[in-house]
Amino acid sequence: MKRPTPQHSRYVIDSCAPQKQAVASGKIQLHALTHGHYPGRLLPPRVLPGLSSLGFWDASGEQDWGLDPHRNEGIEIVFLETGHVTFLVDDHRYPLSPGAVTVTRPWQLHCLGDPEIGPGRLHWLILDVGMRRPNQPWHWPPWIVLAPEDLHELTRKLRHNEHPVWRSTPDIEHAFRELAACIKTAHRRVEVSRIIIHINHLLLSLLSALQQQCRVEDARLTSRRRSVELFLQSLRHDAAHAAKPWTLPTMAAECCMGTTAFTQYCRQITNQSPTEHLNRCRLDHAARRLRTEPATPVTTIAMDCGFASSQYFATCFQRQFARTPRDYRCAKSS
Repeated sequence: MKRPTPQHSRYVIDSCAPQKQAVASGKIQLHALTHGHYPGRLLPPRVLPGLSSLGFWDASGEQDWGLDPHRNEGIEIVFLETGHVTFLVDDHRYPLSPGAVTVTRPWQLHCLGDPEIGPGRLHWLILDVGMRRPNQPWHWPPWIVLAPEDLHELTRKLRHNEHPVWRSTPDIEHAFRELAACIKTAHRRVEVSRIIIHINHLLLSLLSALQQQCRVEDARLTSRRRSVELFLQSLRHDAAHAAKPWTLPTMAAECCMGTTAFTQYCRQITNQSPTEHLNRCRLDHAARRLRTEPATPVTTIAMDCGFASSQYFATCFQRQFARTPRDYRCAKSS
């Protein structure tokens, strides 16, 4: 279970810009340790590998900002100690009160704030366990020292159940408070051993909470088919994602499988080949922009939606909608 994390293509994640601006303007007090782009004190590469971000913030009074919808590079655990905040994940809205714990995986689109966050102290931990899709194996950092059977059970429960909001326990709260104390003293030196102990305690406490608050587990959540379903869903809902220069091999690689299996799953789900489905998604995105952006040139929309030329776009569009892009725009605006 615990092996060195394999190399992965970079995953599209949150820029944290609203959070950074709130810190810079003094709206919140933030204490964090980080690898990469997350806000906080930057850790040396070899210190706590796999720890993407660990920290907490204090927000006094109602805020005028919130985090944008995003995905993380690992498993994220959040604990709301005081205050209130709205949590949105996979199009569902959860009002959080003190004692709430959230768990999200890299493929779950989520954000805090609706659209603004509320006052309160909020803790988080983001661990990169080497996966980006549901069907990939998890590789915990080598300093996670739970007994193999406990780590296996924790992994299974986190993979086979994607319910995002849970109730905290005294042990979870204690672990996050101890981690906060370590972070606050990190300006002098990072207490690596204490952090390792408290994160392991946190994970063991989370396992106990999941066992007590048991929900139905579903092994289908980790299937290869579901990885393809999530990828195709992102093409339909995210115009920028659909506009990337996808090829059959790169789409299959994004789902961690070969082209033959990927094509078969795509046919089962959409009754289209991957290329046909990609073009349909791009055309749908373009059609929406033609309706809502009457001043934007057709060529600009075609290029933005991933088409290599306006002529090819016009041909595909007319085949799909039985009219030219300009005729479609005029018909919708009349």
